[in-house]
Amino acid sequence: MASALFPKQSRTFVGQRWLSILLRTLHLLGIAGMGGGYFYASVGDGWLWFLYLALASGVLMMLLSIWSNGIWLLQLRGHAILLKVLLLTLMLVWPEQKAALFVVVIIISGLVAHAPGDVRYYSIFYRRRIEKL
Repeated sequence: MASALFPKQSRTFVGQRWLSILLRTLHLLGIAGMGGGYFYASVGDGWLWFLYLALASGVLMMLLSIWSNGIWLLQLRGHAILLKVLLLTLMLVWPEQKAALFVVVIIISGLVAHAPGDVRYYSIFYRRRIEKL
């Protein structure tokens, strides 16, 4: 079981890079639409489609990362994305706080995405940077 989740070499498939680019593009579209809906008081709940797009594309990117190599689950970058998915999901049950939750998601995204590798690949379980088991 461990070798299925944590392969010695990360798994890939033909077209994986383009799928990742497509998912990331859809994700950015969802996030941008959410920002517009949250900060500029859109009428009704039109912003929900952007939230669904951001959540769906984010979860698919997350599953692709886990499939490639589950080590992602043990690294800070994986923990940050799991937290962001939780915060985005909270918007569905706590819509009056959607703008504040959105700002926290953006802050987490910026900090983790641009942090040095020693931070992104850090494991709270191993208490050091890990890139393979």
